[in-house]
Amino acid sequence: MFRFICIAIFLILYLILSIPIFLVEWIIGKFNRNLRDYSSLRFVQWAFRVIIKMAGIDMTIIGEENVPDEPVLFIGNHRSFFDVVITYSRCKRLTGYIAKKEMEHIPLLSVWMRYLYCLFLNRDNPKEGLKTILQAIDYIKRGVSVCIFPEGTRSKGEEPTMLPFKDGAFKIATKTNCAIVPISLNNTYTIFEKQFPRIKKTHVVIEYGKPIYPNELDPEDKKHIGSYVHNIIMETLQKNIHLV
Repeated sequence: MFRFICIAIFLILYLILSIPIFLVEWIIGKFNRNLRDYSSLRFVQWAFRVIIKMAGIDMTIIGEENVPDEPVLFIGNHRSFFDVVITYSRCKRLTGYIAKKEMEHIPLLSVWMRYLYCLFLNRDNPKEGLKTILQAIDYIKRGVSVCIFPEGTRSKGEEPTMLPFKDGAFKIATKTNCAIVPISLNNTYTIFEKQFPRIKKTHVVIEYGKPIYPNELDPEDKKHIGSYVHNIIMETLQKNIHLV
């Protein structure tokens, strides 16, 4: 419980003490939007790296050189609240995450999320969900990467396990032909969810797959692109399970 309490206190203090930073970032954005975007990104990444250290997470990173220097669609398996903390701490470019609608109502946190191009997906309203996907497509066209966990919720049970991918997320790539970068996360479930509410010192493995350009796929693979990427991530999870 000690790690959980320390991280909870850090998060509360961070959100409260960052209130003046909102004003500073707003002013910066009036003169230089790109500078504001990257200063906000680095400020949040610093907090996430502190949380990773406090949680005692040791990471093995594989294939990070596969991420091209261009806006991409990151697709990952989802096992833990820490998946966002871990992956976002390593983003070199502006990247917006697609989160569930409920997070839009969390005070202060939602403000930072909007600053960082995050989108809130209403899974119960197809019309609103389509608007979110269209906004994500616009972000890609503007040079902002997007990350989504298309299982729709966190999967549970022994590794490797994944829920089916929801196909809507992949329209972000098929409509822009941006690269899809698979992210395979092994053992993040052990950090927190496996022994909730305790946070356990854990070794995790993150592998970034080679970029997949939809227009370069065979017609059949492009038609079932969700299953195609799902299979790649599952194979990688199975390959890396002995490393944790």
